[in-house]
Amino acid sequence: MNSRKLLSETRRTFPATKVRCQQPSRILIVDVTSPSWTNTCSVLSEALENTLCLVCSLTGPCRVPLLSLYVVQSQQECLLPFTQVRENFARVQACISELRSLPREGCFPQGGNGVVQAVQDGLQQFKQYSRHTAAGGSANSSVEVTILTSQSSKEMVKQLENKLKDVDLVSLRRIQVIEILKRDFLEPEDMEQCMPAEEPISNDIAILGMDIDVQTIEDNVISLEMLFKTWLHDYGTEREHLHLLLPSGGFSHAAAPKTTLMCLKCDLQERLLDPALLSGTADGTVRAADLNSPCQMAAWPATVLYKLRVVKALKSEGVCESVLYGLPFIIKPTSCWQLDWDELETNQHSFHALCHSLLKRKWMLLAKREPQNISPNWNIVVHSYYIIVPSDSATLLVKAVAIRELLLPSTFPALLAEHPESVYGPIESALNSLEVEVAYNPLHLKSNLYKYLKSMLYKPLHRQQVQPRDQRPERHQPKQHQSRAKATVAPLLMAPSPAQVFRPAVARRDSCECSLLPKEYDEFLQ
Repeated sequence: MNSRKLLSETRRTFPATKVRCQQPSRILIVDVTSPSWTNTCSVLSEALENTLCLVCSLTGPCRVPLLSLYVVQSQQECLLPFTQVRENFARVQACISELRSLPREGCFPQGGNGVVQAVQDGLQQFKQYSRHTAAGGSANSSVEVTILTSQSSKEMVKQLENKLKDVDLVSLRRIQVIEILKRDFLEPEDMEQCMPAEEPISNDIAILGMDIDVQTIEDNVISLEMLFKTWLHDYGTEREHLHLLLPSGGFSHAAAPKTTLMCLKCDLQERLLDPALLSGTADGTVRAADLNSPCQMAAWPATVLYKLRVVKALKSEGVCESVLYGLPFIIKPTSCWQLDWDELETNQHSFHALCHSLLKRKWMLLAKREPQNISPNWNIVVHSYYIIVPSDSATLLVKAVAIRELLLPSTFPALLAEHPESVYGPIESALNSLEVEVAYNPLHLKSNLYKYLKSMLYKPLHRQQVQPRDQRPERHQPKQHQSRAKATVAPLLMAPSPAQVFRPAVARRDSCECSLLPKEYDEFLQ
């Protein structure tokens, strides 16, 4: 029996409450006893720093509210006690610099229970943190643990299963065991060109009344960066995000009542980050999507239930790219835990059947967004329309489509049948000199965005030379206040589109005392 189901059914016995921050806190545990730590250290540090600079630069609710970092050597050590990531990039970067300075391979013996002890210590620290913040009015009720190791993931899971039997796991949402594979036959440049899967190889192992997610990835920057970027997705499962309304089957086109609809309950997921969300100022000015706008949707944060009613089908070849605008969103069958399991299963099968039928027919769907609020004060309702595109996976893509009022007149002159050789030849020569790729891969392109964001987040005043570990003073340092300078990422906007630190009295496991700076947080298609 799947233990995730048991956990969900247990939660369903309690009344649903509105959680202020549904994103889980993060405990990252790095096993540095690997024989290949020399290479893993540099790529891991770069990938983590890149992801966290995005987290600190994005406006809106913080996607990684709290982070704690442990390293496992001969014993575990807490490099970063639970810290709010937003407005603390200088502190986070100092921790990553310390991670880079750790002794390299061959310095620490493998084996032992250091990883398990780090998990236990992290959960205890989070329990204490949650107790203090709950007293102050903040709420952050769940935590996820990510373990990076080169040891056998199966052996690691066995250790966790044996040692965590008697540990309080109420606040633990998930444990990820990431086994990092070394690719000795790849040169560094080849690693950058080797395209990892966006979703690493994964298995869910059900133990302890929860799931342990076992993944295998390569030790290169791109793979680890995509792993950390999964933290940026919306992890709220309190409700579905989207209702996709289709005409109910069993009626002819003429006789089908307008009110008879089939509802597929779905979740929205971002395909890419909105560049507009990377614009912010130190005084808190936010340039984000207006959730009340009738012409746009937002998958983050998922605070609104959207309803899209399918009004007609379109031939795939009959949709012009020039009338599609805005950011695309991925539609998936919902994973809302408040739904019955039979309903979840039926909903998922219906969603898969829709994807299959659309592909077979080579159709897209045209859908109208139902008004969010209907009240006597609304005399005029503005409708927006969307194109829903199938794929060969169990997902759909939704993009806004132009309406009459937004469309500008354009002329498209016909191509000339014949061209003078004096101009045709040079054009052909220029095209023949281009490198041709079968498909576009965005992972091949860099824009220096990470460097730009880091320069905005980290003032020169905070840049210090990392001292050798044996010459370092005590870990406790004065809290660094970091203000975010004004940043406008102009080149990326062409498309439409408080510092609270939980600090253990001693950073190692030999003390669990803490101090806290408080804060007030195919039938229906026929």
